Amino acid sequence: MLDKAALRKEILARRDSIPAPVKEKKDRAITERLFGIDAVRRASTIVLFASFRSEVDTAGMIRRSFDEGKTVILPRVEGTNLGLYVIRDPDELKPGCMRIPEPSVLTGDRKVSIDDAEVINVPGAAYDRSGNRIGYGGGFYDRLLAQRQKPVPVIAPAYEEQVIEAVPADPHDRKVDIIVTDRRTLCIGCP
Repeated sequence: MLDKAALRKEILARRDSIPAPVKEKKDRAITERLFGIDAVRRASTIVLFASFRSEVDTAGMIRRSFDEGKTVILPRVEGTNLGLYVIRDPDELKPGCMRIPEPSVLTGDRKVSIDDAEVINVPGAAYDRSGNRIGYGGGFYDRLLAQRQKPVPVIAPAYEEQVIEAVPADPHDRKVDIIVTDRRTLCIGCP
């Protein structure tokens, strides 16, 4: 088995090679599947992430969450951790760490806890059918998920090309409960 860094590089190259028209179709299918999950439909507060590079496009997910009256929370890099902030408009996102769009309005009651969320969506490079995940190597989401005091579904929107047979996992790595791809919904640890 490849080590995490080599596997990450291989899967990201695979993801990067998806042609734009195919990617757009896949993005729509993933969004539809995501919003078809009971926990997402029922949730009034949802953690999403702003996509960058060749990640599953989350702009439609953010818009749809607003359209459905959900409170939308996005992460912001704060040192070695992620802070979570409520956004009220997609225009509040500005390039932050590594040029990834992040919440720019940080005042008042905008900062929230992970336990304020009813559903948490996380990005990543690769996943396996056991819910193991390879992120981008910084451990940001593993540290964020370790802060949870209550169980809520952790969902990985991903392209089918990112789901592989086995992902190497360390003791500190946090699993996802559901993987939503353009072809299927894998329920690993559904509550």
